[in-house]
Amino acid sequence: MAVRATVTRFPIDVESLEESGLPWGVTVSPFAAKDENGNPPVYGSEGHLLPRCENCWAYYNTYCEQEQWAWTCSLCGTLNGLSSQSVSRYSQPESCPENISSFIDLELPIEESEEMQARPVYVAAVDLASSEEFLELVKSALLAALEALGPGSLFGLATFSHKIGLYDVQGPIPVVKNVFIPYDSDGTLSMELQDVMPLSSFLAPVDTCKDRIASALETLRPTTSWERTSGAGQGLDGVFLGGRGFGSAMEALFNYIGSEYGNTFALARVFAFLSGAPDIGAGQLDTRRYGEQYASRREDADRALLPEQTPFYKDLAAVAVQSGVCVDIFAVTNEYTDLASLKFLSIESGGSLFLYTSTDDSTLPQDMYRMLSRPYAFNCVLRLRTSSEFQQSHSYGHFFPDPQYENVQHIICCDSFATYAYDFEFANNSGFSRHTSELPMLQIAFQYTVVVPPDELANAGSNTTTRAKHSLKKRLRIRTLQFGVGHSINEIYDCVDSEVVLSLLVHKVILASLEQGVREGRMLLHDWLVILTAQYNDACKLIQSGHGGSSGVHIDVAFSQCPQLQPLPRLVFALLRNPLLRLHEEGVHPDYRIYLQCLSSALEPSSLSRAVYPLLTSYASPDKQAYPRHSLSRAALITSGSPIFFLDAFTNLIVFYSSTADPSLPFPPPQDCLLRTTINKLKQERCITPKLSFIKGGQDDATAFENYLIEEQDVEGSGFTSVMGFVSFLEEINQSTLEYLK
Repeated sequence: MAVRATVTRFPIDVESLEESGLPWGVTVSPFAAKDENGNPPVYGSEGHLLPRCENCWAYYNTYCEQEQWAWTCSLCGTLNGLSSQSVSRYSQPESCPENISSFIDLELPIEESEEMQARPVYVAAVDLASSEEFLELVKSALLAALEALGPGSLFGLATFSHKIGLYDVQGPIPVVKNVFIPYDSDGTLSMELQDVMPLSSFLAPVDTCKDRIASALETLRPTTSWERTSGAGQGLDGVFLGGRGFGSAMEALFNYIGSEYGNTFALARVFAFLSGAPDIGAGQLDTRRYGEQYASRREDADRALLPEQTPFYKDLAAVAVQSGVCVDIFAVTNEYTDLASLKFLSIESGGSLFLYTSTDDSTLPQDMYRMLSRPYAFNCVLRLRTSSEFQQSHSYGHFFPDPQYENVQHIICCDSFATYAYDFEFANNSGFSRHTSELPMLQIAFQYTVVVPPDELANAGSNTTTRAKHSLKKRLRIRTLQFGVGHSINEIYDCVDSEVVLSLLVHKVILASLEQGVREGRMLLHDWLVILTAQYNDACKLIQSGHGGSSGVHIDVAFSQCPQLQPLPRLVFALLRNPLLRLHEEGVHPDYRIYLQCLSSALEPSSLSRAVYPLLTSYASPDKQAYPRHSLSRAALITSGSPIFFLDAFTNLIVFYSSTADPSLPFPPPQDCLLRTTINKLKQERCITPKLSFIKGGQDDATAFENYLIEEQDVEGSGFTSVMGFVSFLEEINQSTLEYLK
């Protein structure tokens, strides 16, 4: 569980918070195997015996003062009694994880009702209203997925177009049974899928049926236009109106699989492969809204294209959750598919949303393998508690709030990369005390379930391995943190984490974009930097008036006296240049923007920072690094004189050989060199597979590389004065800060 704060010393009161101009909050990656410093938790058992505060329900931890029969809560200061069982436990404190470390992970007992055959279930739903190229890519991805699935897993193959196809691969040859999807939006299927094929025939054990599943995949073919027209029996004056009943197929699948939830499985994952917008049956989407010319009407197209056009998929996500299903959507298309409506099905059911604009260089097979190879937790509950002086004001991330309890979030499925963010505010005007030794406390509790394969149970010495079956393990992970207090603005500025500040800003501007449009998101970000610059200059007493009145005032826009704040202007500039906040008329596809919003709002701070402002390093040769970091400008390339540059933009990795590089340098770099080792390490550590490309300057088209050299590019489109490059952007911030100070 990695926890990072925007400032490691908290502001002492409301006035101090406002004066700093900084967001105040934390990011949390609850299922990360280690904390932000690389330390693992102390593991233990009997999590249900951990004492809890009678007042605030916080868990006993190393910061609590303990007497023989009582303990004082480190968050709210309440004195709590200890049971005789706890007293005897704590008579040997070194035997209890909660007395050894403030970061613990304890096993919880599984209730009898939860004792089940917890086999992992995976279902692929493949769009046949597609192309040969699309299906070839999906086949490769599913073959990669089969290699990643653990022993004992069950796999089902379904298809959808104008009909739903269910495959039985447990016999000598694959059998497919179909049911037609009614054309109208409220049309229900003529029969339940359970009546089309029993679920036991549909879900095949991967161990014994892997080759047969592969054979079934080979039989997948796109539906022809003739098939769709005659199958759906629908046309308007002889013109066929569509044939991708995605919404109906998903609804039917969830009801079908959900019948065995809590019996055969504890979590089923559905992989939905989509090649375009759903256009028949329930949940059909009208893609004509993308073709409307908003620019000519001076309307903000992003305000029209970013909200969902139907609540169907949001409601369907709730059905998925109740059926124990988590949905991952893989959209492979360059056409408008309205991911703004579809995204809820994945992010609200605990899944991911992937977008690939082309089948040629798609990393879909690698992403599938990577996603299924890493451990994940499910049925998770996340709860953040604070000491009494401050409280949570907003939470951000892919979870859904508990309908009954405040500040409790439910996460359906969570891997080690998934990150959530919280904003803080003071609970009253008095803030933290200047005179007592009591410091701000934060406690994060994360209850989760994992499926443990039979071999791991055997290794753990469990006696239940007589039948080779998966079992559920329920665990409680708790992290208690103590923060310092900044008694002056300079103390706060000295302990800023700019990557976490960026994370909170990204969450805020995404929210503003969705609610009020992208222009509003851009203005929010610009104004925030202006206010921060003004507050910093005021706090550091840097505002000196010259003889020419206000025109002589010097503003330090580069934060030259505070190294911790120095990255922020570049990060804000880069974020304004990012497709997340570029305007529709600049050619940003609305589906790509939605994909970036979903990706960015789940990334941990370092990854997000890399995605917003890529890292450019140079090499003297493939085996020798020259400089670890350059600014993203052509000037940096020229002045460094290095022959090889490596750009890491999180989703893309580019190796660029300058046109003046020595022709004897091997291109592309050999597999056993330092540069390749660096690239391979980065690829291993990512949550998605970055696309790797090699460009030889002077010979290949270098546009893909040059597009990332943003510091000489225009930040235009914001409604602010037309400015060129980062230097001019700083001048504009300087002018806006002067206006603000007036």
